[in-house]
Amino acid sequence: MNQESPSLLSLVIPVFNESEALEVFLHEVGIVFTPIEGLQLELIFVNDGSTDDTLHQLLALQQKDHRITIVDLSRNFGKESAMTAGLDIASGEAVVPIDVDLQDPLPLVLEMVKLWRKGFDVVLGRRINRDVDSWAKRTSAHWFYRIQNRISNPKLPESVGDFRLMDRKVVEALKQLPESQRFMKGLFAWIGFKTVTLDYVRTERTRGSSKFNTWKLWNFALEGITSFSTDPLRIWTYIGLMISLMSFGFALFILFKVLILGIDVPGYASLMVAITFLGGLQLVGIGILGEYLGRTYLESKRRPIYVVREIHRGTHEWI
Repeated sequence: MNQESPSLLSLVIPVFNESEALEVFLHEVGIVFTPIEGLQLELIFVNDGSTDDTLHQLLALQQKDHRITIVDLSRNFGKESAMTAGLDIASGEAVVPIDVDLQDPLPLVLEMVKLWRKGFDVVLGRRINRDVDSWAKRTSAHWFYRIQNRISNPKLPESVGDFRLMDRKVVEALKQLPESQRFMKGLFAWIGFKTVTLDYVRTERTRGSSKFNTWKLWNFALEGITSFSTDPLRIWTYIGLMISLMSFGFALFILFKVLILGIDVPGYASLMVAITFLGGLQLVGIGILGEYLGRTYLESKRRPIYVVREIHRGTHEWI
C-alpha cells in the first residue's frame, strides 16, 4: 500500500441480540478513534437475525453516526456467515472483524494500523490470558488447538480469534473461497500472506452474555477439524487394522488353549463384550464417516452463505 495516501479502515461487527452493548461500543469508538491523519472509518454492523431491538437501535444510532452501515440478514445464519457478509460488504483498504462486547480492545486497532502501514498484510490479535473464561472453556480450547494443529494443515495460531487486521488483497482472497460451511479461523490461516502478531489482555464483556454454549463450541470444534483434515478417517483405518490383528491373535490363543490344553472356548460373557465393543467402534466409525459425508452433501447444494434482507448504507468520514 502507499503509506502516504488516504486509507479507509472498515470495522466489521457481527451482532446477534446485542442491544445492550451497542451504545457502549460506539461510545468507545468515539473515544479511541480521534482524528488521525489520512484515515477514514467505516462501521459495518451485520445484524444476524436478532430477535431483540438490536436492528431498531442500530437504525437510530445511524442517524447520529453516518459512518454506520447496517447489513440486515434475513435470519440467524451464525457468526461465521455474518462475518463473511461483513467482509463482502466492507470497502476498506484495511478490514478488522471485531466483536461488539469490547473484549477485544479498540485501541489495539490503531497499533494494527501502524504495523499494516509498515507493510504487513495481516496483523493478528493474540490473547495472552484467558482468565475471563471458565476452566472448562480454557481447557477445551487448549486441547482443541493441540488436536487441530496436530492433524490439520495449515496450523492455527493458538489463542488467536477472529480479531485481526487484513489488507484489502487478503479480503479479496477470502472472497474467492467458495465454502458454504465456513470455519473462518481455518480460512484465515489457509490464505497465508505476510503476518505479524500483537499480544493483548482480553477483558470481560461490558454488556450482555456470550451466545456460544458448550454444545455450539463442540460443533464448532468438529467443523474446524473436519474442514481442514481427513486424518480422522485415516486414523479409523488404523484402528480397524489394529483391532483385526488383535482379533486374529486372540483367535490363535483360543485355538491353542482348545487343541493343546483342552480348555473350552470362553462363553457368553466374553462373546457379548466382544460384540458390543466392536459394534460400538463400528458405530463411531460410521459417525465420523457421516460427518464428512454430511458436509459434502451440504456443500454440493451450493446454497448462498447468507441472505441479505436489506442494507442501510452509511458514509465514510475522516477520523
